[in-house]
Amino acid sequence: MTETIRACSTTDIDEEDVMRFDHGDKTYAIFHAPDGKYYATEGYCTHEKAHLGEGIVDEFEIECPLHFGSFDYRTGDPTVAPACVKLKTYPVKIEGNDILITVG
Repeated sequence: MTETIRACSTTDIDEEDVMRFDHGDKTYAIFHAPDGKYYATEGYCTHEKAHLGEGIVDEFEIECPLHFGSFDYRTGDPTVAPACVKLKTYPVKIEGNDILITVG
């Protein structure tokens, strides 16, 4: 079952930044890319479960704060070891100033 939920406002997250979003028992990472678009992934690194909301954004990549593996947050693909398992990504829609993600 899919569900569309409000993650945050477009004014809550600076360009080239990441924000943690918790909903129920799940954690997500919301990204504001340098191309002006917004993206969403699962919130934890697939390597050691460090929260990506504490990572460093560089262009279209998020670097895990624990072991410095990186992912392309647009696709979820790992780009730097030790990250080797793809992140789950979620569709994002903007309505007014609201960032909505479809989960489930």
